[in-house]
Amino acid sequence: MKRTASAHWEGDLKSGKGNLSSQSTVLSKTQYSYNTRFENGTGTNPEELLAAAHAGCFTMALSMILGQGGFIATSLDTVATVTLEGLSVAGVHLSVKGKVANISAQQFGDSVKAAEKNCIISKALSVPISSDAELI
Repeated sequence: MKRTASAHWEGDLKSGKGNLSSQSTVLSKTQYSYNTRFENGTGTNPEELLAAAHAGCFTMALSMILGQGGFIATSLDTVATVTLEGLSVAGVHLSVKGKVANISAQQFGDSVKAAEKNCIISKALSVPISSDAELI
């Protein structure tokens, strides 16, 4: 299975602008710019999208791990915070609140740590990156 998304950009870094689109069309020419990335402009940015992807992936992984242990969550709510330091992602913090019947705090904590380590996006953050280019 492959999933795709695309970016279009016009102009220089600070005054330029771009848009992002996704295969599912949930993002369809969604605006992003220097202002939305490094200031508080209206639109999205790559780090926000990374946080959303990680929160979603982690929460689904946690649901799976809980299910494997015989637990079904009534609700799981996760906030993923991506921290930038300069031009590097310094880390991601996942904060989850869960309502799960008949589970101990230790079992829930162990499940959270397993999801943190094993969700697909967590694993992707340390994989090799490749690229290709065509000048037109």
